[in-house]
Amino acid sequence: MFKKPTKKQFIIRRIILSTVATFAVIIIATAAILFMLGYRLDSGNGRLEQGALLQFDSTPNNAEVFIDGYDIGSRTATKHTVVAGVHTVTMTKDGYQDWNRTLDLSAGTLTWLDYVRLVPKELPVQSVAAFKAMSSMQLSPDSKWAIIQERADSPVLQLIDLRSVTVKQSSLTLPATSYAEAATPKVKHSFSVKSWDSGGRYVLITHLYKEQTEWLVLDTQNASQAINITRVFNAGLKDVAFVGTSGKVLYGLTNDGTVRKIDLAAGTLSRAFVTHVESFSLFDDKILSYVGTDPSNATKRVAGVYRDGDEAPHILRSISGGETVLKVAASRYFSDDLVAIAEGNVVTILRGKYPSSSAQDATSLAEFATFELSGAVSMLSFSPDGDFVVAQSGESFQSYEIEHKRTEPGVIATKTSKAVSALRWLDAAHLWNDDGGTLVMRDFNGANVFPVMKVAPGFGAGLSQNGRFFYAIGATDNGYQLQRVTMILG
Repeated sequence: MFKKPTKKQFIIRRIILSTVATFAVIIIATAAILFMLGYRLDSGNGRLEQGALLQFDSTPNNAEVFIDGYDIGSRTATKHTVVAGVHTVTMTKDGYQDWNRTLDLSAGTLTWLDYVRLVPKELPVQSVAAFKAMSSMQLSPDSKWAIIQERADSPVLQLIDLRSVTVKQSSLTLPATSYAEAATPKVKHSFSVKSWDSGGRYVLITHLYKEQTEWLVLDTQNASQAINITRVFNAGLKDVAFVGTSGKVLYGLTNDGTVRKIDLAAGTLSRAFVTHVESFSLFDDKILSYVGTDPSNATKRVAGVYRDGDEAPHILRSISGGETVLKVAASRYFSDDLVAIAEGNVVTILRGKYPSSSAQDATSLAEFATFELSGAVSMLSFSPDGDFVVAQSGESFQSYEIEHKRTEPGVIATKTSKAVSALRWLDAAHLWNDDGGTLVMRDFNGANVFPVMKVAPGFGAGLSQNGRFFYAIGATDNGYQLQRVTMILG
């Protein structure tokens, strides 16, 4: 016979149920937090261990992901947690070559493998434009355009529109009034495309004649408005670089080794920002990294940075003698400023903040990492997003990951009869070079090396804006062709 619980029993039951519910919530919340932090129960030893989280993505996506040979059951974009240790990741997709990477993962870490670019198994070459001769080809930074120069002695260039599947071509001619001695008989002229602006509209061109050099800015949307920088300022220039996208503001290195800002719209040259400069490069339109000599001691070579608006540059490295290779590059990774300096075969990476004024020294940029190559560094650069550094020495190179502090060696396979070509960035995580007439693509760390197509060595190459096509210059029986292979099927 049912006996109604007393008030005391009812209270005790309620306390027990509340306590059980509270503990259940705590256990579930704790389990959820531990799961999000990557903790898993290791069935081998019965212990709860924190794992490493992997985030996957690929171009194209919907690739299958295998870890140590086991299908994780989901496709890119996806994520998965593994126990700490060495693991091999493989991504596969029908019609594409497999992608592999082996990583030694630490507990509690997050590793992004979202840069994967799958390469089709079949790469038939398609010709999209034919040319009788070829002097140079460069893709714009936004991959919307290519500019082709057939003959160095001609002021005529070809602008290639890559924005759609059907490639369009138009001719651009430098006005005779824009360069010297255009109408003088028997004067030999040589034109060379140097670089695009970051907006993909303006192009820097050098004009050589009578052992003299002129620098011109060509507006690819209005060639008649070409501007002769040298003529405007009556100044000899060794190097020029665009600032921004207007085509009117530039940095110029004069023949006496002085860096100044050029404003074509205002017709002005700034004061001397840096002196005794041998070479320079720009990052983010504001940070100028340079190699030169110490203004106070000509026997010392220096590497430094100058930020637009500062009163003076900041020397980061000083060495004696002129035989040692000295290179410098600047970038940014999230909120940290980065500078890489190569001295001979040793690369040092500095991380922190650029000096904020001429009165502040460079101690806010502290040594972050260092690594060595087998020989003197011939190329030093950051990836476009600043998360990788690559240094090349002949046939070998080293990559460094800022996030994970990993250094990995790579080798550029090359034919001994050919000069070793420099590695170039294809996108934020991939490199390309031409190896004895074959265009080769590889990951930033030297892994996943894929021959893409036969090419004519010495010319530019790159992906279309959407990554669907890979464009390059190839040789034909009748001259040259702009050609492409399809990188994204379907």
